[in-house]
Amino acid sequence: MSMQRKQKLELTWIGKEDRPKLEPRILLEDPAKSYHAAKRVKPDAEPGEPGYPGDLFDNRLIFGDNLLALKALEAEFTGKIKCIYIDPPYNTGSAFEHYDDGIEHSLWLSLMRDRLELLRRLLMDDGSIWVSLDDNESHYCRVLMDEIFGRANFVATIVWQKKHTRANDARWLSDNHDFLLCFTKDKNKWKRNLLPRDESSDSGYTNPDDDPRGPWASGPCHAKTPNPKDIYEITTPSGRKLMPPPGTSWRFSKERFADLIADNRIYFGKGNNIPRYKRFRTEVQEGLVPTTLWLREEVGDNQDAKSEVKAFNAEDVFSTPKPERLLRHVIQIASSPGDWVLDSFAGSGTTGAVAHKMGRRWIMVELEPTCHTHIIPRLKKVIDGEDKGGVTEATSWTGGGGFRYYRLAPSLLEKDRWGNWIISKEYNAAMLAEALCKLEGFTYAPSDTVYWQQGRSSERDFIYVTTQPLTRDMLAKLSDEVGEDRTLLIMCKAFTGRAGGGAFPNLTIKKIPKAVMAKCEWGRDDYSLEIKALPPPEPEPEPRNDGEVPAAARPAKVLRGSRKAKTDEPGLFPASAAGSGKGARR
Repeated sequence: MSMQRKQKLELTWIGKEDRPKLEPRILLEDPAKSYHAAKRVKPDAEPGEPGYPGDLFDNRLIFGDNLLALKALEAEFTGKIKCIYIDPPYNTGSAFEHYDDGIEHSLWLSLMRDRLELLRRLLMDDGSIWVSLDDNESHYCRVLMDEIFGRANFVATIVWQKKHTRANDARWLSDNHDFLLCFTKDKNKWKRNLLPRDESSDSGYTNPDDDPRGPWASGPCHAKTPNPKDIYEITTPSGRKLMPPPGTSWRFSKERFADLIADNRIYFGKGNNIPRYKRFRTEVQEGLVPTTLWLREEVGDNQDAKSEVKAFNAEDVFSTPKPERLLRHVIQIASSPGDWVLDSFAGSGTTGAVAHKMGRRWIMVELEPTCHTHIIPRLKKVIDGEDKGGVTEATSWTGGGGFRYYRLAPSLLEKDRWGNWIISKEYNAAMLAEALCKLEGFTYAPSDTVYWQQGRSSERDFIYVTTQPLTRDMLAKLSDEVGEDRTLLIMCKAFTGRAGGGAFPNLTIKKIPKAVMAKCEWGRDDYSLEIKALPPPEPEPEPRNDGEVPAAARPAKVLRGSRKAKTDEPGLFPASAAGSGKGARR
């Protein structure tokens, strides 16, 4: 009996199966870098009320590696983000001052895959993600996103006209457009918004026959795909006999056509014109269906974007900004006021600036110095109402709101001078409790009255973190306080005697750091995309005259079965840091 081979269509690359074991870091606010308006500009309002959502102060700017930052957001924001826009390095090999995006293709795909998987978890079921790319990786990314989001959840590839001038020095063709890939988490639940109508949208509506129903636009009365039963002769008001144009039929049945004529819905014009069907402005939907071709006149181009970023940093202009009108288009289609918008490749901060002006909550992540040299100055001008460019006038923005600035906490574990993993000296008791809540899947919510309730996974399941060794008597007291109808996970340095072993059914006891050692990669702070292309392989050595390969070029022998010397169990804190409890986190 022959074995059936299971195959699937997929994109493969070197290192695809290698996945990082990410540490879920906690976020530390730096109040000195957080910023808010001096006073409230808009009153608070509930959804559906005029002025909703009012001033927004809970926006977040995170400085740090974006993969670790997304992992840090996972516990709180899974399923809560309505719109994600990212503008990752295009992998062109071009050296920009603020981005080095020449990355080997396999590495680029792995790093994008890791981020896209986390981004998908953060999306609401009716949320969408928009990815800006050019020809270098857009087609590979499309297939990658098919795997992650599901091919059925692909919406469209948008073509954006990023410049209008012809590059006469181009070796092949002048590159004048980029792409935006749009996917949803669940296409059956996602509903796109219509774009607002403007004067140009209504310019085709006139009223040449003074119809009391108001301005109207006309469309043809014939169908390009003919239906034999709708090929018949009509008589115009002037008595002229008409048949549909050759190769077509009328759009309406004979009876329906007669009703439309009686209702003055058919316009025959003057003379011997072909009849036209009237569509009144009052009957047209209030918005415009978005198209997949976004021209510079509608959403701006690179030149507009450069002018916008010069307004807040003229001396160090960001190399690859996006125009505010482009982001307004995305956010208008994909979200509503009060929704969360996320950009994990913040760059110069365009996404957050536009989301803020449009009344959306936002999260941005940036590792580069532009977080401080470009993003913060830009946001301050927006909040203070001093940014007069971009979409300020179109959104009637006058200022208000604010944001909180966060940085990633250091790795929970670090090595001491003997190479043993210990709790980082930078962690105080509150930080340790919050970090272990994330690692164990609890929500950090310390009680003001019950010391052992530092977090919860349900209404009756709690976690307690302590650096003190626990005795049997201490555990017995905890067990009595927890009670029979609740459970408590205890993370502690040590417990003495026969404290464990199931003596207390409502308690689970784990020793730290041993209990978390295998959960993730420790001490790694950089998963960034700013990595240069891999070096070329070394040339193969030329064989000697006797045909023997030089010893230096032979593969090294692998020694199997060797044992490492047994070390003592990792400690918790170095002696100098134990029990310090200083440096309260805010």
